[in-house]
Amino acid sequence: MAESAQSQVAAHPGGSSRPNVVTSYDPRTGEIVGSYAVQNASAVRLAVSEARSAEIWWAELGFSGRKRWLLEWKRDITRRASELVDLLCEETGKPEADAAIEVMLTIENLDWAARNAARTLGRRKLGATWLSRHQSATVGYLPLGVIGVLGSWNNPVFTPMGSISYAMAAGNAVVFKPHELTTGVGVWLADSWRRLAPNHPVLQAITGDASTGAALCTARVDKIAYAGPDAGAREVIELCAPTMTPVVVERSGKGSMVVHVDAELEDAAQAAVFGAMSNAGQNATGIQRAYVAESVYDRFLELVTERAGALRPGADKRATYGPMIMESQIAVVGKQIRDALARGGRTVVGGMDSIRDPYIEPIVLAEVPEDSLAITGEGIGPVLVVNKVTSMDEAAERINAVGADVAVAVFTRDVQEIETFAERLRVGVVTINSSAAYAGIPALPFGGVGEYGRGHSHGAQGLQEFSRTLAVARRRYRTRLNLSTFEHRPGLLRLLRAGFRLRHGRRG
Repeated sequence: MAESAQSQVAAHPGGSSRPNVVTSYDPRTGEIVGSYAVQNASAVRLAVSEARSAEIWWAELGFSGRKRWLLEWKRDITRRASELVDLLCEETGKPEADAAIEVMLTIENLDWAARNAARTLGRRKLGATWLSRHQSATVGYLPLGVIGVLGSWNNPVFTPMGSISYAMAAGNAVVFKPHELTTGVGVWLADSWRRLAPNHPVLQAITGDASTGAALCTARVDKIAYAGPDAGAREVIELCAPTMTPVVVERSGKGSMVVHVDAELEDAAQAAVFGAMSNAGQNATGIQRAYVAESVYDRFLELVTERAGALRPGADKRATYGPMIMESQIAVVGKQIRDALARGGRTVVGGMDSIRDPYIEPIVLAEVPEDSLAITGEGIGPVLVVNKVTSMDEAAERINAVGADVAVAVFTRDVQEIETFAERLRVGVVTINSSAAYAGIPALPFGGVGEYGRGHSHGAQGLQEFSRTLAVARRRYRTRLNLSTFEHRPGLLRLLRAGFRLRHGRRG
């Protein structure tokens, strides 16, 4: 949303300037992968209208009916996974292994959502109080209706399907606008559903640029799920405000790591480098900076330097990771590196000469001031900042001061006390002695606080995110202590008040 497809195409060598077409390119070669129509507001409204009709059928199937359809969809995607992996590699430049892992994680989440929707959202009984024991109370979750999903470019299968799968399992229809850089992947996903249910457009893909995404925001859907940078999130929220359309935001920045004095340094260094460099650092589940205990700082930095220096980006099968998917992010990384060095930080691995469009070789920075853009900005790129801290308290203060972490990974052998430390952090996810492991646990909700924390994806909370509650109270029998009347008998009221004092006025 923050950057239009037209500007991306115009800036691309040989790009088309046709305003009615958006083109995706292989970032490794610059070759065209596909061209797609820019759908206007009328086309978007038509897609939403069709989704509303399909949602009626879909909701009426109930949890068991939807489960059967979703599991069949899962099987179809699995059987054709090699097609999706190839397309994902072409539109993002990812190595085949990374693309395959992204697809497998996506399928696992689809499977979990289909199998657990009934247990999570189905109607259940609630307990009554002493005053309302003659009532029967239940609560359940119903679908919202039509969900609009604005896809991301860095993980264009896993991230949007984290909303699509859970929204559909909850009984909603979905209108999906994939990012213009990875439109083909989004169209493939929608086509896979259409092959299964050609007469029921429960999932549709609309193609286009920022204007298409804006049209979806103003099309009076029941909720928008957005993944991307802060600027785009604010624009989406502003567009949705006039119609009071709620928004789920998944921020595109990364998180941090804390390395305690007793940590297994080999494991911590391996996790830090992988978290910072995998997918060329274009992961919301990655690591932007590591806060390391002073006594083990030098050794940790040596291990990180050794591992990061062995990595190599490229387009061949031996490459560790691929190119930067969004061309404009290369300049963002350069700006952050220059700012860090100007403020007194130093390079340990790489530097400005590591930026070789469309690739960025691994960059490790040390002793970077906390007000540097490399720390305060959105961490997109294969860059790791390693700073020393004197205590866990200082690490928590620095993390909370930035206030933009997606997740925090803590490395320590004292796992008994670390949950207390985790509760002090202003983040939604904390991992212990691992990096980004939560992305492979579908039952674990993915969300956060502050700028990042608008809603959840994955887990029970991800299913509830795309649902509305319906509470039902039913009188089971008549009672003399009826509070829902003006005809209170004085004797019964005195008896009621005495019983109430006995129940709530005593200790214990």
